[in-house]
Amino acid sequence: MTKENVSFGGKLHFFFQVYNNGDVMKIWILVALALSIKTYASEKDLYDFMWLDPDKKVYVLQNKVHKKDKSIYFNLGYGTGLSSTFQDTSMLHANTGYYITEEWAIEGLYTKYSNSDNDNFTNIKKVNGVVPFLRRPLSNYGVIGKWSPFYGKINTFNKIFYFDWSFGAGLGKINNESNATTVAVTSTANRYNKESATSIIFKTQLQFHATENIHVGFDAIMNNYKAPGPTINGRAGTSTMRSTWDALITFGVSF
Repeated sequence: MTKENVSFGGKLHFFFQVYNNGDVMKIWILVALALSIKTYASEKDLYDFMWLDPDKKVYVLQNKVHKKDKSIYFNLGYGTGLSSTFQDTSMLHANTGYYITEEWAIEGLYTKYSNSDNDNFTNIKKVNGVVPFLRRPLSNYGVIGKWSPFYGKINTFNKIFYFDWSFGAGLGKINNESNATTVAVTSTANRYNKESATSIIFKTQLQFHATENIHVGFDAIMNNYKAPGPTINGRAGTSTMRSTWDALITFGVSF
């Protein structure tokens, strides 16, 4: 019998046999066996025995149905701007990316904006006879690094929905138009001039997998850039950091 097969109960049974026989040599063997109980039954040894092979990768969800490693994806979306008090802003959005690993991807994105005056703009113009200072987005493009640390599933209405939650950051270019040079001059008609600035882009996305290759996403994108305020008495306004928020729903494919 090997020592791996000797149970604790078996060792106790052997002890009583040795004690009754009065064999001194066997008593020393008994001491060694007793010490082996501590050696082979420690908490650490039990943990090491039960631990999995470190070369194996096991996902908490048992089977990760929608793997992303070495995959390409394309998304098209529609959304609305959340940053302007005086404009209704809508947008068409597209992005494509490649997952280098299961969690990290590189993504390129492009957004085309459309703006129109809302009721707030109309009312302030009618009541006060003035036009507010506006900077309206025209387009935005850039490249971001994307991190997808969360993968899970929701069981509802007897159906399982798998989802990813990701975060991204990168650099891009945002093209705007503003009435900075005319808004403070009452004798001049309101006019918008085009501008462009380097943008720091932040993005988060909650993506649900409809099928193995089709997904639906809910995105929030923030652009941060430096731009001047309105020109007053011939002096350009101070340039400060400004930001815009966009909310979108996207539909895409991956393969």
